[in-house]
Amino acid sequence: MVVKSVPELFAVLHSSKCLLLCSTEQKNKYNHGEDTTSENSSELNMSFESGQKKSSQDAMKDNESAESTRKRKEQDDAKQDPKCDMDSKDTILTNVVDSNDTTGQTKPSNGEKASEPSSPDAKLSKLTCMATEMTNLSPQLNASETCSTDVEMVSPHSPTSKESPRNLGENASACPDSESKTPIPNPDDDTKDISEVTEMETDDVEQNSTAVTEESNCNQTSSSASGQVDEQKETKWLGTPIEELRRRSQFGQSLPHLRATDNHKVLIRTDLLKAGELPIPYPLHKFRDSWDDMTVKMPCSEKNLFPVESEDGSGLQSRWELISSALKGGLKSSLDIRDAILSYNTAHAKRWDFTALNVLCTEGLENCEVQFLFNNILPAMVELTVKMPEICTQPIPLLKMGMNQSLTMSQKQIACLLANAFFCTFPRRNSRKSEYSNYPEINFYRLFEGSFPRKIEKLKTLLCYFRRVTTSMPTGLVTFMRQGLSNFPKWESSNTQLTRLHITCEGTIEDQGYEMLQVDFANRMVGGGVTGLGLVQEEIRFLINPELIISRLFTEALEHNECLIITGTEQYSKYSGYAESYRWKENHTDETPRDEWQRRRTEIVALDALKYMHFMEQFQPEKMTRDLNKAYCGFVRHGVDPQNLSAVATGNWGCGAFGGDTRLKALLQLMAAAEAGRDVAYFTFGDEELMRDVHDLHTFLKDRHVTVGTLYCLLKQYSNVLCKTALRPDVSLYGFLYEQVSSDPDPEPNMGPSDSHSEPSTSPANCL
Repeated sequence: MVVKSVPELFAVLHSSKCLLLCSTEQKNKYNHGEDTTSENSSELNMSFESGQKKSSQDAMKDNESAESTRKRKEQDDAKQDPKCDMDSKDTILTNVVDSNDTTGQTKPSNGEKASEPSSPDAKLSKLTCMATEMTNLSPQLNASETCSTDVEMVSPHSPTSKESPRNLGENASACPDSESKTPIPNPDDDTKDISEVTEMETDDVEQNSTAVTEESNCNQTSSSASGQVDEQKETKWLGTPIEELRRRSQFGQSLPHLRATDNHKVLIRTDLLKAGELPIPYPLHKFRDSWDDMTVKMPCSEKNLFPVESEDGSGLQSRWELISSALKGGLKSSLDIRDAILSYNTAHAKRWDFTALNVLCTEGLENCEVQFLFNNILPAMVELTVKMPEICTQPIPLLKMGMNQSLTMSQKQIACLLANAFFCTFPRRNSRKSEYSNYPEINFYRLFEGSFPRKIEKLKTLLCYFRRVTTSMPTGLVTFMRQGLSNFPKWESSNTQLTRLHITCEGTIEDQGYEMLQVDFANRMVGGGVTGLGLVQEEIRFLINPELIISRLFTEALEHNECLIITGTEQYSKYSGYAESYRWKENHTDETPRDEWQRRRTEIVALDALKYMHFMEQFQPEKMTRDLNKAYCGFVRHGVDPQNLSAVATGNWGCGAFGGDTRLKALLQLMAAAEAGRDVAYFTFGDEELMRDVHDLHTFLKDRHVTVGTLYCLLKQYSNVLCKTALRPDVSLYGFLYEQVSSDPDPEPNMGPSDSHSEPSTSPANCL
């Protein structure tokens, strides 16, 4: 039976109430040893009129009919269930878990509110359950005992059913035990109290009024919850909307024609550069050899010799010939790779360990992946390696200390150089005592060492890159520019106002900061531990954009007044995690547009922070000045209109293992960016408190028109306060700034002279 009207529903409920009272009284008399058969019949006749008894009997018959209908429906559903083809395996698993949940609520995997069962049979089965198991119910109508969630489910505005329809199987006619039912919620939780239930049973008008009131309350609650969700979403970022910050593709300024100059080396034919076509090396098919201290010593150089035994006990052989023959001999296992590499690195045969490479091939990859690696990727990498004399045809200049010089090469040339790094072919680069001791490592031998899980994930990420470039070679260019400054702003006398700030606790520099100037929290040896154990911000960026790694081949360690700017690298991988939790996820297709030089509009600046052994050390005036100068060096572009400068995408620079204070570093970067004429997009990497603190201070300072010079003087004043404590300051930096600006919004810059050159100034306020 389907309940078609409210009166019919009340008749059924009234019948249930009648039987409930009868059954309870019968049970009480039985417990006292009385014969209750005739007495119960008499009490029943006295309690209700004959019309009411007839209504009760009709209701019971209707309930039995409804039960029969419901059972037939469930049998039909049971027959259909095995044939049901679900689109998503996750959906099936979710339903299985929910069907065993005692609360019985269906929880959608997408987090949406569960919907109320649409079939009336599920609701009627609750009513049948009430009528057939009276001994579990109390004759008194009170909220804690009688007004069960089953009765409430009859109301169209009541909460979602606590019993999942999937639980109503072969024992659907039997009520669940009272212990398994969820208690009725407190009236304060927007559910009906006992007076509302009573009114519903006795007065249709009151019932409708109650329903309207409940619906209104529900809507208000939903609206309030929606507002809270919106507020939470809004607090994920503060300040200027990121869409309003400038990006590279928004500039109308075009680049001049690409050409080689005295301080810009270009390794391709610029006159033949075309979009979508592989750049032509320059010179073509003619390798220019060089073996000096101004260029990279190439593996294919004729001066790269290898000692061999001869009849007279000594002899030299071309190392390049040995490399080519060893790699072309065929690589069928990780042991073959090891033997090939050691054959031309015999001096390191007893030290180099290839455990990580072996673990990758035996445990880290599926069998089909291993087969593809040895049948496809490695042979293509070998071919790319041995073609170095045809691909990289002129000497590669070293970007040495104190030199403002740029180098532009093709992505294919970079792929060739990285393949050589993988097979450890670069000479004089395997010892810290060599002539390249002030350069980062480039050969990958340390990447193959040990069985650390992070090494396996690193290798997966790099092999994803090699698979991509050996399958379809990218056609763009990449520029590496070493920039050093000899003159810096006089920070204490700067009248520059802070620029706009977007700050967020979500997102990443590489994703949300696309086409901005993206900061690499670098080591002075660029790339840090990317070929070793390191796996934090810089190493991760070098892994997902492997073309950055080749900068280690020719970039000498950075000085305090220098930075490295890389334009045009491509992202090849997606990842998750950080440090030990880092995992390679999947291939990534970079859709960043290219500029006129066929470079991706991805500009990354490597800024090395200082490492602090003691917390207070970083507040010394010369240390703060150093970081200001370093950031300014990376942000400034002399001769470029600030309107043609993209925003800086940065974050907690030097605040991890280097011990930097996040609030100080954020403020220093804001000051440097303002002086360079750039807005800032700041990523706190999940730190919501830092997001609010930096935003609030930035707003406070901008509203009061506090200049960069004033801030610099206040930082020096704070250094004086800090020197009075041994370990930690008594006053927080931001608290000090709030107090000083509020009491004296324009302090005099009388903290001592500032040197405009690269050497930071000394001051009476320092802590040395």
